[in-house]
Amino acid sequence: MSHASPRRFTGRHITIILVIFFGVVMAVNFTMARLAIGTFGGTVVDNSYVASQNFNRWLAEARGQRALGWRVTVARNGSDQLVVTVADAGGTPLPDARVTALARHPLGRRPERILAFAAPVDGRFTATTSLGDGRWQVIVSVAHAGRVMRVAHDIA
Repeated sequence: MSHASPRRFTGRHITIILVIFFGVVMAVNFTMARLAIGTFGGTVVDNSYVASQNFNRWLAEARGQRALGWRVTVARNGSDQLVVTVADAGGTPLPDARVTALARHPLGRRPERILAFAAPVDGRFTATTSLGDGRWQVIVSVAHAGRVMRVAHDIA
């Protein structure tokens, strides 16, 4: 009855273990970095200092828009077109308003689209072109009687 001698743990073994370990770590890191770079859609503002200089003006504009009391609703219809309904504070439609919109893909994967709207029917403005599949951030501008209101909506 002979006993087999245990295998010795040598420097070669530790080298192989370390190379495999760090190879797996590097492969995961490179994969995650590639995925992060490939899905990054950009920045909200290019220069945060310049944006901060406009912050108080933006707040004043928002207060002015709220004071108008206009009600703006944004939705998709069955034809994948954007429909915007505009009414005054009392709920009366504003058929002579001018409506435009800028549609942005949240991740910047698709180009921005400027949407024009047909004359309103029953107080509803319908985009003249299809919005397209997917999620969009839509910034709607409504101009009426020398005043402008801008609202942002996420459309899924």
